Formats: sequence, C-alpha cells, structure tokens
Amino acid sequence: MIVDGLNIENEIPLWVLEGKTIQREFVFKNFKQAFEFMTLCAGYAEEIDHHPDWSNSWNKVSVSLSTHSAGVLTKLDIQLAKAMDAFASQVSPN
Repeated sequence: MIVDGLNIENEIPLWVLEGKTIQREFVFKNFKQAFEFMTLCAGYAEEIDHHPDWSNSWNKVSVSLSTHSAGVLTKLDIQLAKAMDAFASQVSPN
C-alpha cells in the first residue's frame, strides 16, 4: 500500500509534497462551488474510507492528505488526490 517511487510531479502535478503529506489549495469562484466540491469529495472519501484533512474559507479549500495509520503516503492518498482534481474540474471547468 505504501507508495514507492511515485513521481508526484507526473502523477498529481498540482499537489505539493510536504514531508509525509501531499497538499493543495483549491480556489473556486464562490462559496457555493467550494461547498459543492467538498460535498463530492466527502461522498467519495466515505466510499473509499479515506478522509482528508481540510479546511474551507469562503471560496478556498485547503487539503492535506496522508495515511495517518501507515505514517506515510499510500495509494489511497494518490487515489483521493486524483479524484479531488477531477471533482474540482467538474465543479469549476474554467
């Protein structure tokens, strides 16, 4: 499950590796879009039983992903990051 040899820049180029986490800030046009994004992410996170550390301030959603039980990044983090990227494009296609 632990991600060895992953090239973050190729797999999830909009995310930044910070220690044992990957992070990204999503910016939307307004609060409604940010909330819609969070709702989509929450549903998917429940499906895969993997939940983000995140915060929301009006049109911004700051996300940090790590598998705390493993103490490292795992495939679940990468899977959720890719899904979040797709949800952001779905909510705000521009």
